[in-house]
Amino acid sequence: MKKFLRFLLWCIVAFFVTSIGATLYYKWMPVKYTPLMLIRGIEQWRQGQPQKRVHEWRDLSDISRQLPIAVMASEDQRYLRHHGFDLHAIADAVDERERTGRSRGASTISQQTAKNVFLWPNSTWVRKGLEAYFTVLIETFWGKKRIMEVYLNSIEMGPGIYGAEAVAREHFGCSARQLTREDCALIAATLPNPRRFSSLKPSPYMLKRQRWILKQMRSVKPIERDED
Repeated sequence: MKKFLRFLLWCIVAFFVTSIGATLYYKWMPVKYTPLMLIRGIEQWRQGQPQKRVHEWRDLSDISRQLPIAVMASEDQRYLRHHGFDLHAIADAVDERERTGRSRGASTISQQTAKNVFLWPNSTWVRKGLEAYFTVLIETFWGKKRIMEVYLNSIEMGPGIYGAEAVAREHFGCSARQLTREDCALIAATLPNPRRFSSLKPSPYMLKRQRWILKQMRSVKPIERDED
């Protein structure tokens, strides 16, 4: 029993050391590969589909300044005001579930970034607990600008497409820096389910959502960037 407890203690210590070390590493280094990319690659292989992984890292200064505004308008309008967890959104989601029986997400951009970089997509209590832990880490060590930079580079934006530069090249024929305000709103409109909704061939629903996001963008404060 003592050997087991000693082993368990070492495992816990190793987990904290490696997780904090990885978080500090990604504070400065590009995130070039994520667990989701691996999972999607395995899914493509199992389904006999061609392997596709389009991903090019870009600094936040090389991404259209409208894209962070669009994703905040769409996904997390209190992003610059909370510390990783939006308690208002959580309370609203709980209230809606009690009233209607429907569940809706309340994950912030920080939580989504923690999940994208360090974890897997399936929703379990273990993953949710680890997501909360890594969210605290990146909020503590990275800050809002870096979290947004990693988010825009790692998030899935279409089948086999990851990050702003990849979706700009694949769907709009330009660089991430050249994306227009309308392009950015359309990309943000896909984020609840980028494998179902496409910014390349938007449906009437997507165009309606794009117009809503464009209106919301007027009241979203931009993130300060290096060249600001």
